[in-house]
Amino acid sequence: MNIRKLFSYLAWGIVLLVLQVFFFKNLALFGVGLCFLYLILILHMPVNMPPISLILLSFGLGLVVDIFYDTGGIHAAGTTLIGFIRPLWLRAISPTGGYDEGTEPTLQEMGTGWYLTYILPMTFLFSLLFFTVDQWGTMGLFNILNKSFFSSILTALLAILVQALFFKRRRGIL
Repeated sequence: MNIRKLFSYLAWGIVLLVLQVFFFKNLALFGVGLCFLYLILILHMPVNMPPISLILLSFGLGLVVDIFYDTGGIHAAGTTLIGFIRPLWLRAISPTGGYDEGTEPTLQEMGTGWYLTYILPMTFLFSLLFFTVDQWGTMGLFNILNKSFFSSILTALLAILVQALFFKRRRGIL
């Protein structure tokens, strides 16, 4: 990764964190689905990123969000989980020819169908862990699944919207 790409990720990460902490913290879909847009920072890292680096980055990002949300490590646990699962999931949904070196799993690079197959299960897994830990014992399984489902849908839709508005198009997508 060159220095220009590193600064690009750093700037994008700061923007996503500021948006998450000051805007998306209070955004809820019908009081059920929360938006975790900062997850796209982890999910859009290059495919060939070393797993240990990804897990450490995921934990650090979740910890920063936990500090602002005062959630006691729930975001750190969820982001660490998706940082751990991400390489396995990318291997499971790998295209026929594999991934090119340095490929970023974004909507523009991989296409809409593949991207939805990638982001929806990852955000659902994060949301499931988040709401299970957050609401343990006070909410039934149906409510946890309901919140997880709508949170992953809202996060995926906003991730697609952000990419459609702010990223360069490389293929005829959308």
